[in-house]
Order: sequence, then structure tokens, then C-alpha cells
Amino acid sequence: MEVCCDLIVMSQATPAFPDAKIMNEAGMPPVVEARLAGSGKVLVDETRFQDELRTKGFGEKEDAEYVLKAYEALYLMNTKRLVLKGRKEMTFDSLFDMLVKYDRNIMTKFLVYRDLRSRGYVAKEGFGFGNDFRVYERGEYEKKPAKYVIFGINEGTNITARSFLQAIEQIEKMGKEAVVAVIERRGEVIYYKASKMRFIENKYRQNNA
Repeated sequence: MEVCCDLIVMSQATPAFPDAKIMNEAGMPPVVEARLAGSGKVLVDETRFQDELRTKGFGEKEDAEYVLKAYEALYLMNTKRLVLKGRKEMTFDSLFDMLVKYDRNIMTKFLVYRDLRSRGYVAKEGFGFGNDFRVYERGEYEKKPAKYVIFGINEGTNITARSFLQAIEQIEKMGKEAVVAVIERRGEVIYYKASKMRFIENKYRQNNA
């Protein structure tokens, strides 16, 4: 009788995610103007700003509105690329205090998003696995599908092996590589590629004659 069991294999990420950070100024938009709307939405009204953001991989068109995700707005505020209409005195901290009311995991998302952007990657909203992102290989945004699905986990967070395995299986079925971004207590982000390995154990029944 064959008994199968799955094992999650974690390995520190390959040079695709180098330790040395690369601040890619060419991938940054100029200063853009946006406004705060209900439910913590950050909207960009002017077409010229929308075009600049779109080409750099920031924001999405949602019906008639151009919307920045909360972590995108925080990142642009943090890099001094965002000004809010009527709230020019607003700082990163005050914007965070406002947005965390609508998403308690916003700091986790921001830290991973900031780290990916600082390394030159375009990251977009994920597939609902948690704090996850679709991440494109450098230079491939709008040219090829996302190569990675990266989800952030704070150091010390409890996660069941079953839910972790299910997420990896679904990501691999999409033809993408699963990467776990572990956020250490100091805020440093360390990446691990996750894959599934199957072991088969053969058991033989001893006959008692």
C-alpha cells in the first residue's frame, strides 16, 4: 500500500530577490495629486496624473474612478510623491492612522509593498490569499503575466499547515511561483520561495502463515 504525504519546502529566495535594495527612480511617478473619499478611498481625478501612475504600475481604474490602494497611497506619501487635496499638511503617520481604520493589516501590506518597489518590482493586488500581491519580473509589467504571488506574514504569526498548503497548491496551478515574505520585528522583509514536495511511503503487510 502506498501512502502519500505532502511537505511544504521553504528556501530563501534566489537572486531574483537580492538582499541589496535597488531604489529605481525611473520607476517612480512625479508628484501626483489625489483626494480622500469615503471608506478610506484615495482617488486621482486628473487624467495627466492617472496616466503617469498607470505607466508606473500604480492604481487601477474602477468604473469611472481611478483608485490608489491604501498601501500604494502610503508608499507614495512615504516617498514624497503624493499630495492630498485640501490636506497638504497630512503626513505619512496621519494618513496611516486614517487608513488603518479600514484595514487592520495595512502595515503588513505596506512593508512588503515598499520593499518590493524599492527593489524595482511592480506589485499589484493579489488573489485573496491574505496579504498577497501579484508581482511582475522586472521590465515585464504589461508585457507578461505576473511571475510571482507573494504573501506577507509577520514574524510569530500562526498559520495552519493545511491553509498554507492549499494556498501554495492554488498558486502553482496558476503557473506562478509562491513566495512568502516574512516581516521581522524590526520591519526587515526576508523572502522564501515555497513549493510542495510529495513523498510516497511503501508499507508491506507481513503475512503470518
